[in-house]
Amino acid sequence: MTLFLHGYHFSVYTRIARLALAEKAVTYERVEVNPFAADCPPDYLALHPFRRVPTLVHDGFALYETGAITRYVDRAFAGPALRPASPRALARMDQIIGIVDSYAYWPLVRQVFVHDVFRPRTGGEVDLVERDKGLDAAARVLMALDTLASDDACLCGPEVSLADFHLGAMIAYFALSPHGSALLAKHRRLAAWWTRFSRRPSLAATDPGLPVTQP
Repeated sequence: MTLFLHGYHFSVYTRIARLALAEKAVTYERVEVNPFAADCPPDYLALHPFRRVPTLVHDGFALYETGAITRYVDRAFAGPALRPASPRALARMDQIIGIVDSYAYWPLVRQVFVHDVFRPRTGGEVDLVERDKGLDAAARVLMALDTLASDDACLCGPEVSLADFHLGAMIAYFALSPHGSALLAKHRRLAAWWTRFSRRPSLAATDPGLPVTQP
């Protein structure tokens, strides 16, 4: 079996795919691709015409879109099921993933994390107005997710699911911001869930770290 995951080291979507692979204990090779680089390799664009990450290639079968990748990993490989069996819990998982992709990624990651954490370390331009817009939008997102989250161990019940990976990869960045962490603490279910999820070995195993601080 040959399995390759093409992705950007700091991408939350690459980490989501890595979390699914880690939870299934699947061995794979990582191929670093920076979709923001001007010289994105032509062979990668042949795999992903929209110039995003990640892309999974399994024995010649190429697949992009993170939701498709994580569902494929769950179906194709042995290990614990990453989707609940109950129709309602499964629907809740799909709903949470949809909310995270549509409404959480931009404010939590691209606005709060990038301007509060990433760019200060890399010497990039910091826009605190943009950061504050992200915090305003994040408040609504977290309130909605807090309402939907289960009181059980994981977002959709007692067992971990793909929803935990989608949100967990983003909260891992968001909570590195003092402003993000303070906002998360105001939401009881999500804060309790994050305390539990942040201890999972798969999260530690897939931690991309942070770039070296620029002078």
